[in-house]
Amino acid sequence: MAINPSVQVVVLNWRTPDMSLVAAEAALREIEGLDGGVTIVDNGSDDGSFEKMQAEAEARGWLADGRVAVLQSGWNGGFGAGNNHGIRQGLPDGRRPDLVYLLNSDAIPQPGAIRVLRDYLVAHPAVGLACSRLRGTDGAPHLTAFRFPSAAGEFEAASRSGPVTRLLRDKVVAMPQPPISGRVDWSAGASMMIRSEVLDRIGLFDEGFFLYFEETDLCRRAAMAGWETHYVVESEVEHIGSASTGMKTWKRAPDYWYDSRRRYFEKHHGRGGALWATAAVLGGSALWGLRCLLQRRRTELPPGHLSHLTRHALRRQPLPVHVDKGQP
Repeated sequence: MAINPSVQVVVLNWRTPDMSLVAAEAALREIEGLDGGVTIVDNGSDDGSFEKMQAEAEARGWLADGRVAVLQSGWNGGFGAGNNHGIRQGLPDGRRPDLVYLLNSDAIPQPGAIRVLRDYLVAHPAVGLACSRLRGTDGAPHLTAFRFPSAAGEFEAASRSGPVTRLLRDKVVAMPQPPISGRVDWSAGASMMIRSEVLDRIGLFDEGFFLYFEETDLCRRAAMAGWETHYVVESEVEHIGSASTGMKTWKRAPDYWYDSRRRYFEKHHGRGGALWATAAVLGGSALWGLRCLLQRRRTELPPGHLSHLTRHALRRQPLPVHVDKGQP
């Protein structure tokens, strides 16, 4: 890789134009002096977001100096599809970047955050993806260092049992906050830098995932191709979280979450493995339910969660497997 690799920042917007402009402005500040630019993609918001961001970018002079492009994807195909649209366009001046940096519209890179990821990838040639340490607006750390999901990990999470967690400690998906930078299985796509050569090799995001599990799948495909994913503690990003999805107010996960979960397990563990992972959730939940019954407490499980999980798992029609094999 070049000593001064070019960086394309992709900010994906869905009905949060003001927030996306703040994220883009922070990204522009952080890539000052670097070879790069910012691509803002409106993911078919259909609420005036595109027009507002384009007008504001022009008023601020971002379009005139060639550092920013504001694009319309034309439809809301989800997180992966929207980011793919931006990645395919390349830098605002049309060049293909050496590095692609994905930044959520509700994420604000702190001083040095982007440069740290760039320098980390330059210094570590075996690393294909580098992700930031995220914290909330209150300063509280967000758990974003993970192991790949497995049936054992599903059972551990559903059982909520200390002895089970100790027994399956190497399968717990959400890892403790790493104190130093290093390898993880996957991390959140809210602040993720990827080598373009990795995407050339494994393809872009699988657009069969509307939302959730798409970055897990991307990191797993990268690992299968020999590329490591690292969590970089020196790169700090402030993250509001769930600004577009409204996840914090969910009473139950939407259907696309269940679809994405099934797609991930079937894609990487086969139909049998996906059913086994769902059985593990049901078994762990039964253990948790028994404990709650004995302690005369509520399980606090979302209403209908287990029945929806089971119905999605047993649905007969296969999920289509579509993976973008690379940039055209």
